[in-house]
Amino acid sequence: MLSLTMFAVLLGFGAIAGFLAGLLGVGGGLVIVPVVVGVLEAAGLGGNYVQHLAVGTSLAVMVFTSVASVREHHKKGAVSWGIVRGMAPAMVLGTFAGSLLAGYIPSNGLKWFFVVYAYVIGAQMFLGAKPPASRNMPGLAGKSAAGGVIGMVSSWVGIGGGSMSVPFMSWCNVPVHTAIATSAALGWPIAVSGALGYLSSGWGVAGLPWGSLGFIYLPAMAALMLMTVLCAPLGARAAHTLPVAKLKKAFAVLMVVMASEMLWTLLRHS
Repeated sequence: MLSLTMFAVLLGFGAIAGFLAGLLGVGGGLVIVPVVVGVLEAAGLGGNYVQHLAVGTSLAVMVFTSVASVREHHKKGAVSWGIVRGMAPAMVLGTFAGSLLAGYIPSNGLKWFFVVYAYVIGAQMFLGAKPPASRNMPGLAGKSAAGGVIGMVSSWVGIGGGSMSVPFMSWCNVPVHTAIATSAALGWPIAVSGALGYLSSGWGVAGLPWGSLGFIYLPAMAALMLMTVLCAPLGARAAHTLPVAKLKKAFAVLMVVMASEMLWTLLRHS
């Protein structure tokens, strides 16, 4: 079982993840996954399935976080529901397929994927290259293709897809506040399908800690969910007033720090 100190760590990082989820439309998984990995390893839980449990737990938490975030963005009229309808179905299929495949990928393989992904997206967010003014959102086929890819990658990294869908929409000249709000709405179908996939792929797996439901670790999920649901609306409100471009750069630095910590762990244990 987890100690009180470990629960306190989860509550603290849950608050950070929830605020960032509302603020940047990123789901919070890039904060949650490394924290759950660290807590489980410190508690000696999870064995060879630590990363699977961390990703599955992250997606389960985001089922609730995304609802709290998008409700606040919707009040501001910032969600483009047309984009949501165009991308969500393929996202669901991509996420569910990827989460089922994840059960056959070694835990270290998922960790390496997370490290590379976080470095690449961190650099992209920090540099913030601007697209040509003539570029627009693609048609239904293009939205579906993008949604499928984002969903599958999200299922392997344990995110709501925002760190890909926000840059994608911004690349297509969608205003940043609309991109963030719409990404928050897209996070819910990704989270639901991904959580169900990790629950299914981990069902009946031997050696999982008590309190696991498939690859979802319920004690950690409960602590994280409490704080993310409370703090996501605060981040969503702040997104409409704070300098988001500067905050994106700060979050990019956070991504690089967490990726570096996980890289150090991988190299140390190799």
